[in-house]
Amino acid sequence: MDEGGLTGNINESTQFPTDDFRARYFKDDRKKQVKERVDKIWEVVKEETDSMVEAALRFIISFDEVTSVIPGMRTKNHLLSNIEIIKKGPLSNDLIERLKAHKWDRNFYE
Repeated sequence: MDEGGLTGNINESTQFPTDDFRARYFKDDRKKQVKERVDKIWEVVKEETDSMVEAALRFIISFDEVTSVIPGMRTKNHLLSNIEIIKKGPLSNDLIERLKAHKWDRNFYE
């Protein structure tokens, strides 16, 4: 989920504890950058998915090269939701093609 970015829950006011690596990962204007990009992606995926989490998981399983997915599951609800999302199967080929326009080469670890 890109350190939480693709959940759709990261925005400029999101705060992380100082000992959480995401406080550094999402430093400066990075939260804003992520939010802007996720909002644009949501406009593309919302007709075929119910959430950004669903879009991200279904995107991952849309490729034959992917043989396993290990999403976060801190709660029972996360686990059950992830299972239901995976059962929906891959995204449509049309949506995969439209998402190519949103490719973002960046490295927040620098």
